[in-house]
Amino acid sequence: MDEHDVEYEFIDVKKDPLTRDELKELEFKVGLDVLVNKRGRKWRDLGLADKDLSEEELFEQLLEHQVMIKRPVLMKDESVLVGYDEESFEAFIAEEEPEEK
Repeated sequence: MDEHDVEYEFIDVKKDPLTRDELKELEFKVGLDVLVNKRGRKWRDLGLADKDLSEEELFEQLLEHQVMIKRPVLMKDESVLVGYDEESFEAFIAEEEPEEK
């Protein structure tokens, strides 16, 4: 973000976890499948791959263990980009504001 001169606010979810409502908003916008890092250590340590979790159970696990949120999570207006992919990132930060009529 710095090298692209993009203004941003960094939120460390370890120090300042998302609220239930904030996480619900992200879930609504992108879905739990996109948000959850199923390759991460915490996912493996909790043995969640072997469990058949409902959406609500998965949400509760994510709320409790926010280190399982795939990073970075970029939010701009109503758009959300989760995870790092150079091409998607470039397109995301290049999006222009819609013109007002």
